[in-house]
Amino acid sequence: MTTTAVRTTAGVAGAAAGALLTLAGVAAAPAHAAGYRYWSYWESDGGTPWAYATQGPATARPADGDAVGFRFAVSAEADDTAKPTAAPDFARICADVAAKDGTKRIAVVIDFGGPADAPPGETPPAKRVTTGCAQVRPDATGAEALAAVAKPLRYGSGAMLCGIAGYPARGCGEEVGEEPTAAAPPTAAASPTASEKRDDGGGPSVGVLAGGAAVLALGGAAIWKARHRG
Repeated sequence: MTTTAVRTTAGVAGAAAGALLTLAGVAAAPAHAAGYRYWSYWESDGGTPWAYATQGPATARPADGDAVGFRFAVSAEADDTAKPTAAPDFARICADVAAKDGTKRIAVVIDFGGPADAPPGETPPAKRVTTGCAQVRPDATGAEALAAVAKPLRYGSGAMLCGIAGYPARGCGEEVGEEPTAAAPPTAAASPTASEKRDDGGGPSVGVLAGGAAVLALGGAAIWKARHRG
C-alpha cells in the first residue's frame, strides 16, 4: 500500500470514528424535560404547610381536621410541582361547619392556576382559589371530600382526575403542546364509569386503581413520572 493510500485510509477511519463519537455524544445528551398540565394533590394536617401527597385522592383517607389541596399547573419535574397558593387553614375553612357524630370534616382547597397554566383555548375561572369544608363519612377518601364541595368532576379512563368544576374542559395530563384543540371533543368521560365507582356511589374504587397501574394512585405528578420513565 502506498503512503498516499495509507494516509487516505487513516483519514477515512478518523472521520468515521469522529462521526461515531459525535453520535454517541448526541445519544448520551440528556433529553429536555417536557412539561405536563395536570391536577396535583396535596395534604396537610390542617395546620402544617402543604406536603405533596404520597397517594392519590381516590385512595387517600384524610382524617378529621385535615386539609386536602388540588392545584392545576404545568410542571416539568416532580420536584417543581406548584403548591396551592392558599394555606391549608382548617380552622378558618371549616369555622362555620359544626362537628357531627358519624362524620369527619375536611378542608378542601382548589387552585385553578393562572393563565400561563391554562391549556390552549381555555381560561381559568375568574376566582382562582376556592375553598370548602366537606363533611363526609369517617372512611371517605380525598376524592369524596372534593366531590362534596366541587362539581362536576371529570375523570379519565384510568381514574385520573382530569377536571374540577368543569376546568379544564378537555384533555387529561397531556404533554404541553400536545393538548387537544378547542374544537376537539373531550378526551375523558364526564364522570367515572360504573366500574370505576365505589359501590356506595363515591369516587373511583381502590380496585380499579390497583388493577390498572399502581402509579395512577399516586396522583398527577406520579403519573407524569411514570410517563417520563417510559
